[in-house]
Amino acid sequence: MVGTGIGHTVFLDRDGVINRDSPDYITAWDQFVFLPGSLEAICRLTAADMAVMVITNQSAVGRGMMDTVTLEGMHQRLQQAVDAQGGRIEAVFYCPHQPNDRCTCRKPKPGLILQAQRRYGLDLATATMIGDSARDIECGIRSGCGRTILVQSGLHDARPQLDAQGLRPDRVAADLAAAVDWLLARPGSAT
Repeated sequence: MVGTGIGHTVFLDRDGVINRDSPDYITAWDQFVFLPGSLEAICRLTAADMAVMVITNQSAVGRGMMDTVTLEGMHQRLQQAVDAQGGRIEAVFYCPHQPNDRCTCRKPKPGLILQAQRRYGLDLATATMIGDSARDIECGIRSGCGRTILVQSGLHDARPQLDAQGLRPDRVAADLAAAVDWLLARPGSAT
């Protein structure tokens, strides 16, 4: 991490964690609705000197439902909205591929987190992955994140799938705000 200035990193899934998810995909900014408390939670992470990075599967691109210019514009607006509240999203990493494309970046594969690690020289043993799906938790575990937190603000309860896979997040929380409450209360979370 020499020269990066990044300490503890928190990876956030996007849909179902920061904003409301939709079975029909979020393909435009006017469909992006922040979940209650999510902006404030990101600001609290920023205030605790944690680097926030978004790690998200966005197969709507691969399905031809939107292009990368639209997606990247949405992510810029997300970052601007967080900035306006006093928080910061350091970076957004996304997989544009469909599930059958056999890429290395689609969660639960660890490719997106490993991209972030290479780019920023991150110590993943001190990182936390927060997501609403089994694939988020599996991605965090497979990439070597020190902690994983499952939030229950998405479309489905991921606990049965995680149980079937024998995977256990470090914490199950109602939403991002509750996950951040728990994380900030843990020793060694702040740098």
